[in-house]
Amino acid sequence: MQIGVNVPNFAPGTDPDVLRQWAQTVEGLGFDLLMVSDHIAVTPDVAKKYPAPFYEPFTTLSWLAGVTSRVRLGTTVLIVPYRHPLLTARMAANLNRLSGGRLVLGVGVGWAQQEFEALGVPFRRRGALTDDYLRTMRDAWQNADDYDTDAIPIWVGGNSEAGMRRAVLLGDAWHPLRVTPGWLAEAAGRLKAIADELGRPVPALMPRIALREVPEPITAPDRLAGVGTIDQIIADLDQIRLLGAETVVLDPFNGDLTEIRQPERAWRTLAAVAAHHKSQEDR
Repeated sequence: MQIGVNVPNFAPGTDPDVLRQWAQTVEGLGFDLLMVSDHIAVTPDVAKKYPAPFYEPFTTLSWLAGVTSRVRLGTTVLIVPYRHPLLTARMAANLNRLSGGRLVLGVGVGWAQQEFEALGVPFRRRGALTDDYLRTMRDAWQNADDYDTDAIPIWVGGNSEAGMRRAVLLGDAWHPLRVTPGWLAEAAGRLKAIADELGRPVPALMPRIALREVPEPITAPDRLAGVGTIDQIIADLDQIRLLGAETVVLDPFNGDLTEIRQPERAWRTLAAVAAHHKSQEDR
């Protein structure tokens, strides 16, 4: 199982130097994937969770491709209805080419109604638009010679039944976000049932989980995967591996904006995870 990291690309304290340090830390520790989030108009509903500055993912990943050499680069998740599908297809293909084939395109339908309104995109049609746009993007990659790209993996986000069905029909992987260990185990079975019902292959499992180390074990039943002592975090990763996940993405942002300015705590936890992962691979 490969491990990725969701790097904060927003909030006061984030600047090019910090983003560079994040990228070089993630690659230097041996992680396989670096991902960033997506917002365009930082409307009040967005700003409550992810305040400005917010670095747009395609431009940010293009720049980070130049300060890294090995780590894959991705979005978790790109809000598909925000951009014309041919523009997204073009930017993704170009980024994939410029980075040496390192792009992973995580996608979602979005949630910020005010941002949809600011962009002139109908909020209530976001699911249907996402489906249509994903089909258009795939058609562009497959049929237009000048896109000059290998296949770009699409990871479909969304923890709902609709998200699972979208992943089965239009994605290469299902990318659920910030879940409990028990829920993920049950959902993996549900994903297979949906694929069987639709007569389609089961998409790969690529979850994004939280990452927050605490000194004492958390026993609450609603504990998120990736939150707890380092032993609990490692146990969560082992369980996700046993579910058949090919990649898991660790998300160190847990709503505390002060940690954006002090990433060293997250880096220490990531170093411990990387050391355990390497020991597993060496066995």
